[in-house]
Amino acid sequence: MTQTPTATARVWSTPDPVPGEETRIVIEHVTPQIDCGRYPIKRIVGDTVAVEADIFRDGHDQLAAVVKWRRRGETHWQEAPLRFLDNDRWGGSFRVEEVGRYEWTIEAWTDHYGTWHADMGKRLAAGQDVTSELLEGRRLVALAAERATGEDRRRLQAALRELETADQPRALAILMDEAFAALVRRYPDRSHASVHTPVLSITVDRPRARFSTWYEMFPRSYSPIPGKHGTFRDAAERLPAISAMGFDVVYLPPIHPIGRINRKGRNNALVAQPGDVGSPWAIGSSEGGHDAIHPELGTLEDFAYFVQRARELGMEVALDLAIQCAPDHPWTTQHPEWFYRRPDGTIRYAENPPKKYEDIYPINFYGPHQEALWHELLRIVRLWIERGVRIFRVDNPHTKSVPFWGWLIEQVQRDDPGVIFLAEAFTRPKMMRALAKVGFTQSYTYFTWRNTKWELTEYLTELTQSEMREYYRPNFWPNTPDILHDYLVRGGRPAFKIRYVLAATLSSNMGIYSGYELCENVPRPGVEEYIDNEKYEIKQRDWNQPHSIAPFITTVNRARHAHPALQETNNLRFLHADNDNIIAYVKQSPDRRDTILTVVNLDPFQWHECTVYVPFGELGLPQEPWTPIIAEDLITGAKYPWRDGGNYVRLDPHHEPAHILWLHTQGDMVS
Repeated sequence: MTQTPTATARVWSTPDPVPGEETRIVIEHVTPQIDCGRYPIKRIVGDTVAVEADIFRDGHDQLAAVVKWRRRGETHWQEAPLRFLDNDRWGGSFRVEEVGRYEWTIEAWTDHYGTWHADMGKRLAAGQDVTSELLEGRRLVALAAERATGEDRRRLQAALRELETADQPRALAILMDEAFAALVRRYPDRSHASVHTPVLSITVDRPRARFSTWYEMFPRSYSPIPGKHGTFRDAAERLPAISAMGFDVVYLPPIHPIGRINRKGRNNALVAQPGDVGSPWAIGSSEGGHDAIHPELGTLEDFAYFVQRARELGMEVALDLAIQCAPDHPWTTQHPEWFYRRPDGTIRYAENPPKKYEDIYPINFYGPHQEALWHELLRIVRLWIERGVRIFRVDNPHTKSVPFWGWLIEQVQRDDPGVIFLAEAFTRPKMMRALAKVGFTQSYTYFTWRNTKWELTEYLTELTQSEMREYYRPNFWPNTPDILHDYLVRGGRPAFKIRYVLAATLSSNMGIYSGYELCENVPRPGVEEYIDNEKYEIKQRDWNQPHSIAPFITTVNRARHAHPALQETNNLRFLHADNDNIIAYVKQSPDRRDTILTVVNLDPFQWHECTVYVPFGELGLPQEPWTPIIAEDLITGAKYPWRDGGNYVRLDPHHEPAHILWLHTQGDMVS
């Protein structure tokens, strides 16, 4: 006898909550954003932020969307409409008016009246009966009138009263009027609007974050008496000359007491001789630590005088922030737990094998002491801000905790959003990018090691055309106290001029180490740095040497300050030049009223010639043969007639290795 199997009821899981209508509209691929909104993009106060997104929903109903923004801490959102571009892509923009942190998002909703209006037009064209649709139109107007205010509400209510008695032609004339439709659509039903999450953010900086010209100087090298340690007041005597060359940021290495234990001698000698001044980066002694001033430089009052004198000359002082300690720094006895320990209990000095830094102890950023350490470092930064410093060049940030930098910069800029941090990180690309993402305002780059046309083109394309343009502000330095590239060693004076023009016109932020104008280029054998390095000794310089390129630097900097096109980095466009030794590129101001074309001979040894191809039409320049374009060389003052297409160039590095050409018609002036 066959038995029928007994049915067993399946146990089903409890359903998730049913999603609401606000999820019906899809908002995706929102730009610009960094790592899915984890980090803020960067802009300058007054910038227009262009945004785009894919926005769509099921069915054929029309949509409307806005971009919403507000300053951090505010409750009210500002809005600007987005417009349909193509293929479900929408775009719009808004302007950031103040320095600080902003947040923004995109909101989209079904445009019921717009959908009704478009469908009605199709029905009328097809000759269909629209009696029912007219009732729907009146209903949508009535709902909009309830949401409207002021004069708009009165206009909608008046239209409703007229619609009550209007015949069909008159009702259609009212409801299909484009101006009236726009009025109704100003008051949509947004109760089921979709909002993009997460809310995205923007760091808005002051203009100097985008455009700055740095000059690094060691104050101790500026005594008028040879061999004597200079002071802040001695160094202040040099500030007018630095300002006259066109620099607006004066960067000082650490100005704190220098350790005596394991002090380095000249040229990084392991044993200091009597009178050796040591490295300023070996911070701290019995005279104080990071909050103190090296006594031989002067007093706090002398430092304040230096800062004020720079300010009077239109410059700012940038201070080196080096989080490391000499063995006799007060912290080594007051807070020994802040340092790394060897198994034998001694503090471990800094190493980057095979390099050793016996005069420096690195900081341990984590452990039970973390909170006290981080708050002490924050106190130090705030202290120097109170003393007039609002720009910090941070030494080797890649050897410290990335979360620490994000925390520190956030705390500082919450109270003073105008403070600028420059990351001095010559390290792995992803680490350099991470530092920029967590908050560094500007960043050092690989520019020093990019010398050929291909290298420069590839690197600058990455910086200005990839996602990096949204958060990474490059600061180009042809040299530093640590880096003397072989190109400058071999190329001599022409090479110094070539690299200065490149730094000054490729990047809107750039800087040099003092002595660059004198073309100092004697290397330490076997090492990519200077002999008789100023990091370990006092330098005496004759600033009036006949081979000085200070006049050349002054001329280039004058062009940078006069032309808005050179005050941006991401507006770079490379042009075709049919010689691999010559590089050509153009920059335009956002309004396209200022156009600068730079052509550089990259060979410091001999002249080269080429044809540079300039697409006048794409640049918005006049193409008519009766409207000549003047290419005015901002270095020499020479003027050349240039035309759409190919133009001949010959550059001799022993005369002038570059053209910085202002392209304009006769009579054009830069405002």
